[in-house]
Amino acid sequence: MKKRICTLALASLFAFSAMPVSAQFSKARDAVDYRQAAMDMIKVHFGRLAPVAKGARPLDDAAKADVTVLRFLSDLPWPAFGEGMQGGDSKRAVFSDAAGFKQAAADYQAAVAQLASASDAGDIDAFRAAFAKTGQSCKSCHDAYRD
Repeated sequence: MKKRICTLALASLFAFSAMPVSAQFSKARDAVDYRQAAMDMIKVHFGRLAPVAKGARPLDDAAKADVTVLRFLSDLPWPAFGEGMQGGDSKRAVFSDAAGFKQAAADYQAAVAQLASASDAGDIDAFRAAFAKTGQSCKSCHDAYRD
């Protein structure tokens, strides 16, 4: 079941990413709804990993599945922040400082990639460090770019 969901999600991602940004969303509200839904899912799966980082839950297959989903989700919200897609909880700086916002997104994606590597290796110390780095990347982006 998990393999089927991942396969379907990856196929959707490839189909979605092949479309030009302007064709992905017919209205700004569609982009806002999409990126908020992606961020909500990121929050859920990242939150499930907090007990692992605290040592209250093992770095088991279920935790590794959450990391896999988080890695997939880490690519989804960014196309929905293009020009003309203002709204939601985004500060104007998302659009006026597009380079800074793009760098913040890249920092987050790099942190999630490190989290995935640590998870794959089963290295709990590296996992904890990468979890903290991922959380910090979320916080710094929200501080700068989210109302």
